[in-house]
Amino acid sequence: MEQQPMNMVTEVAACTMAAAHRRDHDHGLGADDCHPHVVEIVHLGRRAVCVCHDCRLDSGFLPRREAEALAVGHRELTRDASVQLRSA
Repeated sequence: MEQQPMNMVTEVAACTMAAAHRRDHDHGLGADDCHPHVVEIVHLGRRAVCVCHDCRLDSGFLPRREAEALAVGHRELTRDASVQLRSA
């Protein structure tokens, strides 16, 4: 089996994650976001991605602990109002 360059693996993982994100959480037109926002951590070895299903954004690949901290912070920021996910 031939090893693929890491950037191709990363692209495939990002596309798969984005597709699942769109499939699994859709508010529809004119609906309010959830509060706090629905945030998920997708672990990929020592790296992870923080995905906010309400913002429809992700953090990109970060060290696992940074992604987890970003998720906790984003949930806290969105308890009462919507705030877009920002990368750490």
